[in-house]
Amino acid sequence: MKYYLTTPIYYVNAAPHIGHTYTTIAADVIKRFKRMQGFDPVVLTTGTDEHGLKVERSAEAAGKTPQEFTKAIAEEFQRQWRDFALGIDHFVRTSDNQHHRETVQWLFERCLKNGAVYKGSYTGQYCVFDELYVNDAKPGDPCPDCGRPTETVTEENYFFKLSAFAGRLLELYEKQPDFIQPDAKRNEVISFVKQGLNDLSISRTSIKWGIPVPVEGKHVFYVWFDALTTYLSAVRDTGLWPADLHLIGKEIVRFHAIYWPAFLMAADLPLPKHIFAHGWLLFEHDKMSKSRGNIVRAEPIRKVMGADALRYFLLREIVFGQDGSFSYDALIGRYNSELANGLGNLASRTLTMIQQYRGGQIPAGNAEPIQKVACETIRATAEAFYRFEFSKGLESIWSLLSAVDKFIVEQAPWKLAANQDATAQQKLDAALYACAEALRIATALLSPVLPESCAKIWEQLGMTEPLETIRLESLAWGQLRAGQKIGHIAAVFPRIDAKPAIEKMRELEAQVSAEQAVLVGKPPAPSPQPATTGLQITIDDFSKVDLRVGQVLSAERVKGADKLLHLKVDLAEAEPRSIVAGIAEAYAPETLVGRKVVIVANLAPRKLRGLTSNGMIVAASLEGGKPVLAGFLEDVPVGARLK
Repeated sequence: MKYYLTTPIYYVNAAPHIGHTYTTIAADVIKRFKRMQGFDPVVLTTGTDEHGLKVERSAEAAGKTPQEFTKAIAEEFQRQWRDFALGIDHFVRTSDNQHHRETVQWLFERCLKNGAVYKGSYTGQYCVFDELYVNDAKPGDPCPDCGRPTETVTEENYFFKLSAFAGRLLELYEKQPDFIQPDAKRNEVISFVKQGLNDLSISRTSIKWGIPVPVEGKHVFYVWFDALTTYLSAVRDTGLWPADLHLIGKEIVRFHAIYWPAFLMAADLPLPKHIFAHGWLLFEHDKMSKSRGNIVRAEPIRKVMGADALRYFLLREIVFGQDGSFSYDALIGRYNSELANGLGNLASRTLTMIQQYRGGQIPAGNAEPIQKVACETIRATAEAFYRFEFSKGLESIWSLLSAVDKFIVEQAPWKLAANQDATAQQKLDAALYACAEALRIATALLSPVLPESCAKIWEQLGMTEPLETIRLESLAWGQLRAGQKIGHIAAVFPRIDAKPAIEKMRELEAQVSAEQAVLVGKPPAPSPQPATTGLQITIDDFSKVDLRVGQVLSAERVKGADKLLHLKVDLAEAEPRSIVAGIAEAYAPETLVGRKVVIVANLAPRKLRGLTSNGMIVAASLEGGKPVLAGFLEDVPVGARLK
């Protein structure tokens, strides 16, 4: 019974960072767990999305051809996945794979034949950075997602009749409630589709860097029709389609849960079975981004602490499907407390006692209290991992390890060993066997998350059966053979001194960051300059800005935009001002009602996501990128002008 899963097809606008690694590690854990469940084959696809105007411009800025630029970034992704020993079966480069090119064209022709594609034209604003057409925007308006200026484009396109598939998509979500997980993302997608879908441009004529549309030479495919098809092209004609799981980040759920199934419906092809959208990885509670300068790379962590340390932290610290925070302190804290002092210490204690008291041979015996906990742990961990509740599953395993630690203290094997009474020696045998068997079961269950470390513990236990051949259905208590000779004992998780380790990781982070900057063709970062060297203005320039005191009357999130809030602000005018502000990541809407803020009152109105923004709210941008609203210590009247 096969199992086919995919990661996102990573865009080559940046070299790999810890966010990419998080998703790919999770996919590798799922692959290993599915193999434990008995699926065969289990196949994992990833790759790089290499077409589009942004790539074309990035290559030009780097002084490279698009082919040279994308090849260098793709090779860096492949190298890192090899260094982390991730089980990638297919790595597809969208610009360097003839089978993929043919599959994209084949899918288009099926959609065209079935009447789901038509030719049209488009004039409007386009965000190059997000590869996004921005409706209701005027020339020069910023992109509602990233804030960068949009560009006006007029071109002939092929359009996909997305609007025709709203009913079928809603029927899919209703009949298959687990098609999109977690539930919060499913509800978000349903709400979006119910608002009505617009037809989707799937070709461009303004660029050359892309797969040609087969019916006309001047058209190339637009990024999403190209990139999403990678999941199919990687395994087309192998019998592996449909995918059992698309694992993605939450910011691209719309493309995977709406566009992709609609394309497949139009082509009369089977749909993927599940789409799981995990949360963002935050750096000390702020979203990682290039603009904030707080990107963390995985390579320095691997070099200092090992791949398993990062794998364990990401799967234990973060509830899969929710946002989670990364920090070096938390990483080392979990490593020392749970891997070094927990699993590693238990393995060392157990094996050392067997070596010391029984000459390195597993004794015969049993301890029912530990047996009961171990059997329950097998069941609970299997159920949690099946639901992708990795943190919960790991918590269950650590409950077993804690029970064994407590059992050792209660049984005091060192005291039993000193007592030559037959009953005491039988108790010692039972205690040592129970500890070793619990360690064996914990090691097997942990192997998808800690493959390298568990292989070492498995070998130290003297196991001859390869760890990767263990299957959940046959994993049970009592399978450790009495008389088995243990292997050489060595520390698997030596304790780490936080201060020098963090210093080394930060040093390597700076080095890797500089290397990746060269890779993508960026110049060295300039030295920071004093603020006084910036552009100076006169009092006449400043007097042109009409700053007023406003009071927020209402605030609500803008649908489909994570960063935007729609505010109604009282400026002591006849009607409240409608203002759209990019502060949703820093302020919950309900916390703003009644608050006095500073407004640029004479800014020309603009449209954002169909809403008119008549003014701008004033905020300071901190180093981490989070905005902080300007305010007042004293009471000031609404409408007062700032001078």
